[in-house]
Amino acid sequence: MDYNYLYHRHQISLIRAGAAKSVEARFVHEQLAGLYARAVELIQSERPPESPRPAKLITRVSNPTLFLRP
Repeated sequence: MDYNYLYHRHQISLIRAGAAKSVEARFVHEQLAGLYARAVELIQSERPPESPRPAKLITRVSNPTLFLRP
């Protein structure tokens, strides 16, 4: 898979997790973000050792209570 596609899907999953209206939806989107992050890490691990390594991708929304609606 294309690295940019996976990174994009990771970002979309985090955005959707942040906008989720339920704990269950947020959980599922965070799980997807984690899977995409793992796939990106696998691609990055195949790079030559001399290439720069990007920062670790996040897999959880930092403050989900900001996004919950009553």
